[in-house]
Amino acid sequence: MLSATFKNSFRSSLRCYSSAAAKTLTIGLIPGDGIGKEVIPAGRQVLEALPSSYGLKFNFIDLKAGFDHFQAAGTALPEETLSALRSECQGALFGAVSSPTTKVEGYSSPIVALRKKLNLYANVRPVKSVDNGIDRPVDLVIVRENTEDLYVKEEKTFENPDGTKVAEAIKRITEVASKKIGKMAFEIALRRQALRDLGLKSIHSSPSVTITHKSNVLSLTDGLFRETIRNFYDNHLDKFESIELKEQIVDSMVYKLFREPENFDVIVGPNLYGDILSDGAAALVGSLGLIPSCNVGENFVIGEPCHGSAPDIEGQNIANPIATIRSTAMMLEFLGYDKAAAKIYEAVDANLIENKIISPDLGGTSKTTEVIEDILKRIN
Repeated sequence: MLSATFKNSFRSSLRCYSSAAAKTLTIGLIPGDGIGKEVIPAGRQVLEALPSSYGLKFNFIDLKAGFDHFQAAGTALPEETLSALRSECQGALFGAVSSPTTKVEGYSSPIVALRKKLNLYANVRPVKSVDNGIDRPVDLVIVRENTEDLYVKEEKTFENPDGTKVAEAIKRITEVASKKIGKMAFEIALRRQALRDLGLKSIHSSPSVTITHKSNVLSLTDGLFRETIRNFYDNHLDKFESIELKEQIVDSMVYKLFREPENFDVIVGPNLYGDILSDGAAALVGSLGLIPSCNVGENFVIGEPCHGSAPDIEGQNIANPIATIRSTAMMLEFLGYDKAAAKIYEAVDANLIENKIISPDLGGTSKTTEVIEDILKRIN
């Protein structure tokens, strides 16, 4: 259960959406492409299924974004979607996007644009096994800087004198963004340890933060990321001295993450490394279809399952909805509704521990709708 882990770290930085008087939340639903259209309804269903004792009601706004919408209307992120999120919603759920692997004139990823336009500077991705006798013990959180690095998408191509093509991309790392993401990682580590001190079962006995980088080669960009976080830690030892600060070169990090995942508590990295590591870490617990995430800023939060649009299984009713359901719970956490979030986590964990009604990516035969129905029964 993650709810109390992030409770105190971020509630103070969000708007007062989580006050006791805020009984009705308006949530934007952005299915996007592919299986996003099949799993985002699960997020709505679990919110609607929460017992009335939590005192929450929800309004939902269906919003457009994605490559399909780009092909139909010429824009991947309509201004109407952005305006509704800013003016009407307290949070949102984003499904998946089918970004093409080759350049398409005029197209840019809508989720990357949302992160920038709403200043969602952190992507928080927990990876935790359940005690089902199958998974190896894993309990870590990857904190990914969300706004810069190569994802600034400043690219160009040109030709050499001999006519051969060259492509270049800007990798931008700033001290400001690095400090913000480092601070978040340290605060997450402290809250995770506070839960352990209260008796929460964990494979860890003390907090640690591992900085992942490639500053042995990229001494200026990754070097700035590494140095900024280290300096922030050194300048705030009065608060963070209980945290062991470690670091790993990113290629070594990949090796050790798969060989020794139990050695990692909180991992913080620039955008690209965080993206790759968090997707890869899903293999430690069985499937990318289990891994939630939240895009978090000072004023807004978007829950987003870590899987892609999976066009190969679109429309077959076999997509795993659990990443979306857990992302929905994470969204509630960041909005301050920890008990409601915990109820959803418990229902999901019970489904996985029982290991009977599971989707094909986990070796089961159950349909998406059957998994959703089983979890809904456990919530009610």
